[in-house]
Amino acid sequence: MACGFFPIDEAGRAAVTTIDLSEYDVPGRGRGLADVFRWRYLLRLLVRKGTATRYRNSVLGWTWSYVKPGIQFLMYFLVVGYIFNGNRGITNFPIYLFAGLVAVNFFNEAFGNSTTAIVDNRALVKKIYLPRELFPISAVTVAFIHFLPQLAILLVVALLYGWLPTFAGIGAMLLGMALIAALALGLGLFFAGINVRYRDAQNFVEIIRMVSTWASPVLYAWTLVAEKASGWVLHLYMSNPVTIAVELFHWTFWEPTVPVDAVEQPHGFPPHFTVYLTVAVVMCAVILIIGQFTFRRFERTFAQDL
Repeated sequence: MACGFFPIDEAGRAAVTTIDLSEYDVPGRGRGLADVFRWRYLLRLLVRKGTATRYRNSVLGWTWSYVKPGIQFLMYFLVVGYIFNGNRGITNFPIYLFAGLVAVNFFNEAFGNSTTAIVDNRALVKKIYLPRELFPISAVTVAFIHFLPQLAILLVVALLYGWLPTFAGIGAMLLGMALIAALALGLGLFFAGINVRYRDAQNFVEIIRMVSTWASPVLYAWTLVAEKASGWVLHLYMSNPVTIAVELFHWTFWEPTVPVDAVEQPHGFPPHFTVYLTVAVVMCAVILIIGQFTFRRFERTFAQDL
């Protein structure tokens, strides 16, 4: 069956038509994270699917987004704060604890969901082509949406402790959220690509998520680490992007509630915080690049491996 026609020149021969193919994409190959802007509609659909199916057939529904972090906070507050006396030297420990937990929970959920995003959407990956990066990005976006109820609780509690918002504080919070999202996406892309072929990657991710809560000043003050460690160990600890994000959340929500004359906890950011922040930003950028490269490397065999 003819699909078209060729123009015939005077000699009766088919003339070759020159067509500009620069506007056409090679099938099955995208432009990585840049495709997010071109495929915004599909990204919205994936985000809507992720939020709609999270609490499907659940009686309480979105109430669980408030209940689970509330119970987690209560357990840490009672066990670490009172049984182990971890609240000593930290004024308004509930705000300090919950601000750190909110930041770490955002990282853990975004990182975990983006790691399994390809495997969880295997039906779509095997049947149709669309930029595979949309799945980890949508997972991070869904984690952010589920992070908002926890942030709302933190805002209410902070207001009860006398917190007043400032432009600098809001900016620090947004910077902390951006660091967490970039780190979670970079690590998620890296492990999502590997996880399709080697499911052991998911176990590594669970270990990282378990350690992240304790490897940042959430249940304790960073000064305790400074007392026990020094040199490159302390610098490595403070350069952790999650640690930086937690301290930015502390500075936004906890610091304004601490009296100026309180001597239990040092005010302001840790020493050399600007240097640590710069290192954390560079680390997130490098991890994003490595994650994208690794993801693209394994993307070629996603359909076969699934």
